Amino acid sequence: MKAISVLGTSSNAGKSWMVTALGAWLKRKGVKVAPFKAQNMSNNSYVTLEGGEIGRAQAVQAIACGMRPIVEMNPILLKPSGKGTSQLVLLGEARQHIAAVDYYQHIETLWEEVRATLEYWRDRCDVLLLEGAGSPVELNLMHRDLVNLRPIVYLQGKWILVGDIEKGGVFAQIIGTHHLLSQPVRDMGLGFIVNKFRGDLRLFDDAKIHFQKHMPQQQYLGVLPYAQDLQPESEDSLCSEAETRGTGAKIAWIRFPHLSNSQDSQPWQLDSGVATVWVKTAEELNDTRVIILPGSKNTLSDLQWLQETGLATAILSAHRQGVPIVGICGGYQMLGRWLCDRTGVAGALGEVAGLGLLPTSTEFMPTKYVSQVQAIWKSETSQDQWMTYEIHMGVTQLIESNTQDSGIEPLLKIQVGQTLIDEGLKSDRVWGSYLHGLFESAQVRQTLTKLAGIQEHQASPISWQDYQQSMYYRMADLLEENLDITSISQYVGL
Repeated sequence: MKAISVLGTSSNAGKSWMVTALGAWLKRKGVKVAPFKAQNMSNNSYVTLEGGEIGRAQAVQAIACGMRPIVEMNPILLKPSGKGTSQLVLLGEARQHIAAVDYYQHIETLWEEVRATLEYWRDRCDVLLLEGAGSPVELNLMHRDLVNLRPIVYLQGKWILVGDIEKGGVFAQIIGTHHLLSQPVRDMGLGFIVNKFRGDLRLFDDAKIHFQKHMPQQQYLGVLPYAQDLQPESEDSLCSEAETRGTGAKIAWIRFPHLSNSQDSQPWQLDSGVATVWVKTAEELNDTRVIILPGSKNTLSDLQWLQETGLATAILSAHRQGVPIVGICGGYQMLGRWLCDRTGVAGALGEVAGLGLLPTSTEFMPTKYVSQVQAIWKSETSQDQWMTYEIHMGVTQLIESNTQDSGIEPLLKIQVGQTLIDEGLKSDRVWGSYLHGLFESAQVRQTLTKLAGIQEHQASPISWQDYQQSMYYRMADLLEENLDITSISQYVGL
């Protein structure tokens, strides 16, 4: 097995993007390739077929590589939940919430888990693509780093360094990072890339000369232009690419402080006649046609934030004016009347009143519900089936038993084995669901905009899954067109 680690000069330099594109490129060359990230910190997560939880970025990379996502692609996932703590997910299984200072006391034990997972891959793929985190030369962290240099040194593989020209100072980024590496690690380099260039590439023609003066032993692989239409999911909860997209009727997504699974908004990007807008003030809800409350890693804390910012009042006012309100996962829980976390297992302790738009109560339990399911949507004019998943700790129940008299109905059904089960609720222009991936169905998007009276909305005829797959191959094309990847080809034996 060959191993290539994609390192970055900083967070959001493009490491996840590069692993995805390289995976698609190697797959197209007939190479059996798999992604790997030893330790990920993100609230954007995915559920594997076996019910394990991993970072969304690794799931995307797996699909680009033509593989089914499994927990061995991301053995350690940290999900920030506020006040310096994160939930530790180890090999797909949620463990305790842990403070950073306590986490670092377990580094050597966790390294053994990473090492064992690296060994798992040795005879299961031709190339393992490793993704780093942040910078590999944070001097106060290098001695306890599990994700950047230690895995690739252990495998005696090679690395590629990605610098982000958008942040400015790209020469200092790349040259400084290189000089802070030890000589043995420098010798493992396949080269470096300048990423996210906007404008005329000819203006950067002399970059190679300046780099070679300071890094003569490293190969300059080239510069990648920024492609707005080739931006798959980021592992960050909300990066710049996930801001306002599209033009037309305003669909507002609440930007919670502890936002999770922001990628639920992305299928709307395929459609015309609507604009996806992320908001964090009541004023930004003006002229909104639909309001969506996404997932949260700390539901009680984010519900309190809704109250403090005036957003809760604005959401209720919009509802009275006929604006549809949708809650997904944590957002679904907030739509109910009561939420209770007796022990703080989900991030915050206490019992609080919800928005009261659905007659439900949610109690948070230590057990985390993680499952991949098939969603089944039926309406008067449409029907659809597609794969979704659930990740939540709360149990939501109806307070009113007679749902027929109260106007409450299941939102849709899910198939678990051979059994069809009601999922979610809808009532009076309010939808609630635990399903991540709800809007990957064009039928669901169309039904919602019809409910909102948005006549200009046109759903794309291309499915979200087909669009994503075509994007990965176009990302591979961008690599071939702009970079000198000879050193990579030679290393993997192409």
